[in-house]
Amino acid sequence: MRLLIIEDDIRLAKSVRDMVSDWYQVRMAHDGEEGLFMAEQDIDDIIILDVMMPGMDGYEVLETVRKNGIRTPILMLTAKDGISDKVKGFEIGADDYLVKPFHRDELLVRLQALVRRSTNQVKNNMLSFLHLHLDLTYKQATINQEEVQLNGKQFDVLEFLVKNQETIVTKEQLFDRVWGFDSETSQTVVEVYVSHVRKNLKPFGYDVYFRTFRGLGYMLSKGDAHV
Repeated sequence: MRLLIIEDDIRLAKSVRDMVSDWYQVRMAHDGEEGLFMAEQDIDDIIILDVMMPGMDGYEVLETVRKNGIRTPILMLTAKDGISDKVKGFEIGADDYLVKPFHRDELLVRLQALVRRSTNQVKNNMLSFLHLHLDLTYKQATINQEEVQLNGKQFDVLEFLVKNQETIVTKEQLFDRVWGFDSETSQTVVEVYVSHVRKNLKPFGYDVYFRTFRGLGYMLSKGDAHV
């Protein structure tokens, strides 16, 4: 899973990264403006957000992210432990609060709880779209209990689309999520893989649920069709 840490204390940010690196793929931002830009890419599973930062503080980042429709779970990390500070964060849209200093185990438990709450659609590590089921443990896709042949990254593309069903996913989001920011591959690879996924789902009649929005991206949508 992907975790974004927005924390101006570089030493602390790296410490948190080391604490969670066995469970999360981490990227970091060290000021509010950079953090907001990265958060709005909407490819992270969870965000750790510091409150006290120069320039744009954590509350401003949080408020802007929520106003722009980003629903990624956010854990506020702060030295402030007053009730009014926590109330303000929750009212703006924070999902949880953790006061510095904190213990590694508490951080991990809180992150795990946020992930569980945010993935109610995931049961027993499964994702579903109509009769399409994705087993995230074994990277296997089935429709009506018949296996759909997908290679590793084809499965990853379909997983991200199913997780974001009924929402337009941009090519940039898919590329960053599946291939990563440091990949030297061109973003045109997204079109190739989406085409392959659609082709592999066609024998089951599920290609009709793929919608392409020229210049924007793709959406997996039930629409008015039925299977």
